[in-house]
Amino acid sequence: MDPPCAIEADTVSRAFGDQEVLSRVSLAVPAGEIHAVLGRNGAGKTTLIRILSGLTTPTDGAVRLLGEDASGNPRALRGRVGLVPSGDRSFYLRLSGLENLLFFARLHGMRKRAARRRAGETLAMVGLEDAARQRVGHYSHGMQKRLSIARALLTTPPVLLVDEATHDLDPHAAEVVRAHVRELADRGTATIWATQRIEELRGFADAVTVLREGETVFVGSVSAFADAVAVRSHLLRLAPSHRPGTSELRTSLAGHGSIEVVDEAEGDFRLTLAPDAVLGDAVAALTAAGAQVTACREEGSEMLDAFIRLTESE
Repeated sequence: MDPPCAIEADTVSRAFGDQEVLSRVSLAVPAGEIHAVLGRNGAGKTTLIRILSGLTTPTDGAVRLLGEDASGNPRALRGRVGLVPSGDRSFYLRLSGLENLLFFARLHGMRKRAARRRAGETLAMVGLEDAARQRVGHYSHGMQKRLSIARALLTTPPVLLVDEATHDLDPHAAEVVRAHVRELADRGTATIWATQRIEELRGFADAVTVLREGETVFVGSVSAFADAVAVRSHLLRLAPSHRPGTSELRTSLAGHGSIEVVDEAEGDFRLTLAPDAVLGDAVAALTAAGAQVTACREEGSEMLDAFIRLTESE
């Protein structure tokens, strides 16, 4: 028998007045999984995070975290759920980063010495140890975001809810944050990671939910998401000594697709596959015509293509 999921949303809907921003969204995240939630601005990602954290109640549906009703008993989950909101105005700007973390650690019931130790550890995790005694009001927006992440990690929570954590971070800082989240997941933390940075999914997230205008349009693995829209365009490089004329190449492809010159001098060509064609068959047809393919790569990002296709309006 499989253990219960750490995060469960069952047909969750939320309306503000006459506007429904979430419609029957469901997901299940077991311990140790990083579940990415993708969507354009206004897709409902932040509303979903707020509902999961107990800050907003759903109009319909149910949410359970660690077996507890998230909306019915939020106090029971305090300290067991780490939250990184997309926009954070809850820090005391006149206090230092360290003093802020000490305050929140004490709210979680930590003793003074343990709170100071843990605050120092989490500041180091996000690269703010040198700014620990600097007023938060003097922090850049990116530094405040890192402090928000440090606060969410204070209790080493079994559930982590993250909304656009790396949006304002440079690539190195973003990678450091993802590494720490991945480490927590390896120790059993269930994570919801709401983002628009598609490039950070591969090698990081375990599963993906894509939202479009409040509705779920995809749920599955990262590889299944990448395959949701088949890549039809590839860039080929043909060896100069084994290169038939362009018209001959087009004839050889027959029903496999079309080919056009990108850079004659370098031998670069763009191969566009027909709807039902297979890349291997198209390359084999070119080879049979006397061409020698020395390189082949997809044109563009297949995950970006999938994201655009899945989230564009019907």
